[in-house]
Amino acid sequence: MMKKVYVVSGIDTDIGKTVATGIVATALQQAKCSVITQKFVQTGCTGISEDILVHRQLMGIEPTENDRSGLTCPGVFPDPCSPHLAASLVGKEIDLKKIEEASRKLLEQYDILLLEGAGGLSVPLRRDFLFIDWLMEKRYPLLLVTSPRLGSINHTLGALELCKWREINIAAVLYNVHGCNVAPAIVEDSRTMIERYLWRFGFAAPVLTLQSVGKKQPDFRFLGNGC
Repeated sequence: MMKKVYVVSGIDTDIGKTVATGIVATALQQAKCSVITQKFVQTGCTGISEDILVHRQLMGIEPTENDRSGLTCPGVFPDPCSPHLAASLVGKEIDLKKIEEASRKLLEQYDILLLEGAGGLSVPLRRDFLFIDWLMEKRYPLLLVTSPRLGSINHTLGALELCKWREINIAAVLYNVHGCNVAPAIVEDSRTMIERYLWRFGFAAPVLTLQSVGKKQPDFRFLGNGC
């Protein structure tokens, strides 16, 4: 099976990237796929990445040796702010080569790597280099996380247009309804609008609704060609 990396990013911070990453990893794991998660950069934390621990909890497994060694998140910074600033506050820069080497080593052990970004697509990694600049260079397919919360249509359509002009390959839009206290009419209408503009911008990717944890999730085996 061909090794694959999928980047998980969102339309904004706190949109549910971490839970979405864990849900997708769990669904693939249950389908007998060889899958692991990685966090690009973690801020506001020390030790093992908090988001990695959420992934493992959702996957129903204990933290791995790769988690304890820092391989699944080589950049952990204590200040809860943008990655470029969090690194700067401790006298460092985001080490992209170290992150990419960690991904390479994880792919020696697993077939599918879900790499969760930090913040949204345009979060700065350095003052003159954004996360989407890196994604454009690497050409990894994107799993774009959105939700039905207020403002999501605006932010999602802006992200889709950005991906179109940056020639980012969107593998799927993950419509995260987990924990959303939103009227059913809004949930349905927002999903319809996102689908309409996804196709209008020329993307053939599906919009997949992520249910609450514990409920039946979409079939993600297409990410691994059936695993």
